[in-house]
Amino acid sequence: MSLPLSLRLAGRLVVVLGAGAVAARKARTFVEAGARLFVVAPTIGEAMERLLAARAEPEVRCERRAFRKEDLDGAFLCVAATDNPAVNEEAMRAARERGILTIDATEPTRGDATMPAVVRVGELTFSIDSGVSTPAFSKRIAREIALHFDARYDAAARTLAIARSYVRETLSPSQRAVVMRALSDLPLDELAAMDRNRIEDAVEATAATVLADGTAPETGSAVCATRGSALALWQSRHVAARLARSGIATTMLALSTVGDRDRSSALATMGVQAIFVKELERALAEGRADYAVHSAKDLPSALPAGMQLAAISAREDPRDVYCSERYPTFEELPAGARVGTSSPRRHAQLRALRGDLAYVEIRGNIDTRLRKLRDGEYDAIVLAAAGLRRLSLRATHTIPFPIDRLLPAAGQGALAVETLLDAPLAGALRAALNDDATERAVVAERAALRELGAGCTAPVGIHGAYEGEELVLRGLVGSIEGSSPAVASERRARCSDLRGADELGCALASELLARGAARLLPRSGPLAGRHIVLPRTIERTSRIALHLRSLGATVSELRAGEEPGEAPVDLLAIPSSGAAAVAAPWLVLWSERGVRPLVAAMGPESASAIERAGLPPDGVAPIPEIDAFTACIVSLLASP
Repeated sequence: MSLPLSLRLAGRLVVVLGAGAVAARKARTFVEAGARLFVVAPTIGEAMERLLAARAEPEVRCERRAFRKEDLDGAFLCVAATDNPAVNEEAMRAARERGILTIDATEPTRGDATMPAVVRVGELTFSIDSGVSTPAFSKRIAREIALHFDARYDAAARTLAIARSYVRETLSPSQRAVVMRALSDLPLDELAAMDRNRIEDAVEATAATVLADGTAPETGSAVCATRGSALALWQSRHVAARLARSGIATTMLALSTVGDRDRSSALATMGVQAIFVKELERALAEGRADYAVHSAKDLPSALPAGMQLAAISAREDPRDVYCSERYPTFEELPAGARVGTSSPRRHAQLRALRGDLAYVEIRGNIDTRLRKLRDGEYDAIVLAAAGLRRLSLRATHTIPFPIDRLLPAAGQGALAVETLLDAPLAGALRAALNDDATERAVVAERAALRELGAGCTAPVGIHGAYEGEELVLRGLVGSIEGSSPAVASERRARCSDLRGADELGCALASELLARGAARLLPRSGPLAGRHIVLPRTIERTSRIALHLRSLGATVSELRAGEEPGEAPVDLLAIPSSGAAAVAAPWLVLWSERGVRPLVAAMGPESASAIERAGLPPDGVAPIPEIDAFTACIVSLLASP
């Protein structure tokens, strides 16, 4: 395995043996890096002649003759690029005897180093080394990098270089790193546009913010679990940079998730929840990481026991974006055009807008999807605006869909930071990142998703945003096949805390379900297609309901005084004596209707309570625990 290193060649002597096209390309690279150049070759090719004629500074010399060992006197690096293997081997041997670094352009494994493909954007240099066996692939990567990194990156780097000088002049050594990390986290366009006065103002303002008491904060360290994609790493580094302002440095633990490893299956058919999340949560549970950063839209509506969301970031643009290389707008796509999307939510809503297009599965990271678009595999694709903006990527035609035309996913555009319950770092993460208004909106969105029993691959759009003092929550459940009209609704309320936001989400979900949304939600698992009624004795959604929904069941949580609807009920779940008391009036109602659902009780006490109410249970979990209760319910409903 090779180790990439950056050599500073300014003023150093590089000897190049040979003057053909390969030698000329390498010689040009050395001259651009500021090296002094000495070319030795019996004949000089056209490309080398042009280079020699155009360059006076730095020093460029040439002798038209065969190689001699003394040509290496004073050299820092020797490059053998002749078409004579014996001459190249002799030069390598002579250079090593003198302690000179070597590059053999004809036999890369024989030299001390190889020359990677290079992309320069102003003073920024990107080098790509894919191994000596695949130079063509390195060149392709270089071309793609050149497409994505424009002059703004060089301008931003220059800004930060000036800022670093000013920081060194004005701040103590203990303060400098904290302020520079915060400056580096500023938006790219803002950094690129700064002049010297604005740079100094930015340094002073940042120092005043992150060093409020005039001293650097206590330092510490943490480990962040993250996916390894460019977008996931950007998101995690963004959180880490904000946390660094508190003096806490972060080490990244990049992990591969189920969704990353399986790039061929459609997301909606992979059969697991949290496909981009579970490995990160496992790292938290095992103590290998202190926090994990997710796109909030990738999170399931209920977290595992022992986990919490420590912070929700201010939301980036939540809209979906139309991307095409050929057609300026979605409306201008011809009938039958191939539109790539991996989201059932987008699929359902786009089909409702234009049913004459072919909606095709597309997998891969954002840059991979854009490459497939450029290669002509798709006429258009639809992506999240937030990811494109964070990575500064775009297609030739990049047009956002208005939210009222294409409703975003719950949490779209926001980052969610997950920790263990009572994690010592949670307070610092919240102080560094949390945006209260976005948090309330995302809590409402996730509550609605949870109450619907819908996973992140369901055709459900939910979006909340403040209009004045009211949180307005919009929801839509679509039909992927287009066979049924979508069900949509809107609720609004003055939400000043998370409880109010959760209640607003529950109210929206209840209204969607009342309008028939359940028939549009795909169900899978051992309880798919089953309707379970669960008496509600607590204000929040019970963990039992969440568990049953994860197995595919439709669960109606009803409070005391509420009545079951006309829909057939497969099972009444009684988790406690209190639940039996809530359910007692329903038994009379069902008797009048001539129906009798199965009854499951969670433990002997619950069984006795429902039996006293007049309905002996059909199954009793041996112990009052959720897993045992769920197993009892599955067994009852799976029986013939």
